[in-house]
Amino acid sequence: MGERKLIAREKLDVVNDNIDKLQQEPVKQESDISCFLVKTANQWIDEAKSRPIPKLLFDKFWHEGELCILFADTNVGKSILAVQIANSISRGIPIDGFDIETRPKRVAYFDFELSDKQFEKRYSNNYNDHYDFSKNFFRVEINSEAEIPKEFKDYEDYLCHSFEKVIEKYEVEVLVIDNITYLKNDNERAKDALVLMKHLKAINKKHGVSILVLAHTPKRDATKPITKNDLSGSKMLMNFCDSAFAIGESASMSSTRYIKQIKQRNSEQVFHTENVAVCKIENPHNFLKFQFEELGSESEHLKQYTASDLSERDDQIIEMKEEGMPNTQIASRLGISEGTVRNTIKRLVA
Repeated sequence: MGERKLIAREKLDVVNDNIDKLQQEPVKQESDISCFLVKTANQWIDEAKSRPIPKLLFDKFWHEGELCILFADTNVGKSILAVQIANSISRGIPIDGFDIETRPKRVAYFDFELSDKQFEKRYSNNYNDHYDFSKNFFRVEINSEAEIPKEFKDYEDYLCHSFEKVIEKYEVEVLVIDNITYLKNDNERAKDALVLMKHLKAINKKHGVSILVLAHTPKRDATKPITKNDLSGSKMLMNFCDSAFAIGESASMSSTRYIKQIKQRNSEQVFHTENVAVCKIENPHNFLKFQFEELGSESEHLKQYTASDLSERDDQIIEMKEEGMPNTQIASRLGISEGTVRNTIKRLVA
């Protein structure tokens, strides 16, 4: 009986030894025949230990190594804030009211919105006494005369290849893309959003660069808090980004904006609906910027419907419905949900 126990214990020791060897030996990666990379959990952690902890680029909104999205409605100030963030990173100096933890980095700002003259106006005193940007700040425009080489299947593929060339030639560590609607004709379609984000994520992983992508929101209900559903192509874009934040326009003060965290992976949500960063857009001398004012509640800046507002909205819904417009289009036009349109028609027409 004792001999049997001894044999069983020896067999168990052999099994345990084999398990230990398997855990210590690197797992063969089948990346050439599979889309998966397989390692033990401990191996992943050991490899991660050798990489630095991501530092803040723009407070808790955006960390090093992240693919981040900044979205807002048209003419709310996305480009103003994005240039301000890029300028801050290029100098390694924080924006007033927000933290930065990195040394100065080389930044490429892909400007698909403004002409060089429009850019000059924003960063000068009426075209005089121009702001002196850091030499780490590179502004990039599309070369309208460039033709797509035959080896690229489409313009988007050529564009993403060109991003990589800029990274390699100018040794940039941060990309700001202003804005995503230029890269895709219709990024509200999930398929297009998926292709685009795959391209950007691949660049992010391959070169280790931090990427900030600017995006628009479709017309939204200004009475409701901003959510991830307000981003065009929200589901696929949100799935592929590491973090996202949005700019909201204050309904009570025309020059006031608030900045709100929408998604985060490397930190807790600090700038939530009860603690948004409230700013004013100012140009005190030769640099158009967001000036931090205070932390506040998002509800203080949302539009409040009055009885007359609701009555006017109801009239618009009925008028558009009588013109044959579908509920989804009415909702998009007025910045409300399709359910609100449906319930209003049911209430007034029944």
